Amino acid sequence: MRRTELLVVGAGPFGLAVAAEAAHQGIAHVVVGRPMSFWRDRMPAGMLLRSPSDWHLDVQGTATIEAFLSTRGLTADSAEPLSREIYLDYCDWFQRQKAIDPLSLHVQRLDRRADGFVATLEDGSEIVAGAVVLALGMDPHRRLPAELLDLLPFGSWQHTCDVVDPIGAAGRRYLVVGGRQSAFEWAALLTEAGAASVDLVHRHESPAFAAADWSWVTAVVDRMVGDPGWFSRLAPAEQQDYRLRLWAEGRLKVEPWLEARLPSDRVRVHAETRVTSCVRSPGGALRVQLADGSRLAVDQVVLATGYQPHVDDIGFLRAGNLPPLAHRDGLPDLADDFQTSVPGLFVTSLLATGHFGPFFGFTIATRMSAAVITRAVLTRTTLPALGKS
Repeated sequence: MRRTELLVVGAGPFGLAVAAEAAHQGIAHVVVGRPMSFWRDRMPAGMLLRSPSDWHLDVQGTATIEAFLSTRGLTADSAEPLSREIYLDYCDWFQRQKAIDPLSLHVQRLDRRADGFVATLEDGSEIVAGAVVLALGMDPHRRLPAELLDLLPFGSWQHTCDVVDPIGAAGRRYLVVGGRQSAFEWAALLTEAGAASVDLVHRHESPAFAAADWSWVTAVVDRMVGDPGWFSRLAPAEQQDYRLRLWAEGRLKVEPWLEARLPSDRVRVHAETRVTSCVRSPGGALRVQLADGSRLAVDQVVLATGYQPHVDDIGFLRAGNLPPLAHRDGLPDLADDFQTSVPGLFVTSLLATGHFGPFFGFTIATRMSAAVITRAVLTRTTLPALGKS
């Protein structure tokens, strides 16, 4: 049985940032999870990031993306938009710089005990920790609208995170349901892989091809390092203003470098409509009817429907003896230090958006949560001493 002061569950950007800062602060810790697994396994090769180079992982400001790029003889201007491959290389380099060595195992259950928590891993081993931070990625939180799935024949659809290898796309016809950045990017990647056609269908107006302006976001998130409760104290109308402002950049725009990659002879956009029926013909093709009267013949449906976090998506929390986390609409009630209703259990990443705002759906928030959580672990007066098993 391994023992530590802090267990970090998740080895994506949020988990790596927490681990690096924990080491800097002298907090004994263990990281569990396959490094950057969502980015490696659920995002396609050739994908380009919308985030700028200053959205790095290092609270201390040394192992930055720009520092990594300099080792390649690159600058931010020459490297942006960053590719998925460059970002993964940065994260690998960051791990080496910070000597982060995660256990590439999944947690099966998490239990509370007198001296903290015990996490049971998939190989049967256990880790006892005084505190635990959940820095999980988006994979458990796929948004799959039931009203849409009810219309689609079995085996006819995949979520975007399952459509990451373009092998087999040549000559096939695709229906992509969604109208934000990921929908248009997957349409471009499928087309470049030789798809015969891609039909994009969404209920809203199509977003504009325009560069998103993230310049104001860093200052907002940095403000919360010293005042973590700032966003939660805003009046609901003010919180909504920030959500709408971020929505306008992230959802009402599609990066302009995608426009030229969507040839009009193979990519068709059906805006302000929806799928009303989908049946499989005897020959195997899917016959799709849209609300605007359009009829499509496709071979595969791709759901670019995004992610919607809920605490119940985390199976290992239900498997142990922890009480249910207090939450509102699936997002856990958090204190200003990211602590949940279970003392000593912290949550960051997408599940933290309820308390800290929509910024936690983006990697800009990694440093802020790492700084605040490690500070909280250092100052927790209720942290039990780690006794012997």
